Amino acid sequence: MIKKIYRLSENEVKKVLKYSKPFFSYWIVANATQNNRPYHRFAIILSSKTVNHNVTRNFFRRKMYDMVASYISHNQGKDIVFVVKKQTKLDKKDFGSITTFEKDISFLLKKLAINV
Repeated sequence: MIKKIYRLSENEVKKVLKYSKPFFSYWIVANATQNNRPYHRFAIILSSKTVNHNVTRNFFRRKMYDMVASYISHNQGKDIVFVVKKQTKLDKKDFGSITTFEKDISFLLKKLAINV
């Protein structure tokens, strides 16, 4: 998990979704806007249609936060919201689902030109 200052609140997520440019991968859409802070902030939206249980939702949310922890930099930051598409079914017991989720997140981070 990352610190709370690196996560977006609900109101900030709504602003990012309203004013951002989307970037697409197979399963995930990333919306990003510039912020006035010297670090990146992240959020993920997992609907109940994509996961069956709250345990699975928390698993993938924590997995995403662990992946982006190394991408928090100390220069001009961005607010980034990852939205999992409705057609996607995520299961924490399915290894293929986990690896594809990780590949999509890393692909989108590279596409957003976030340097480590």
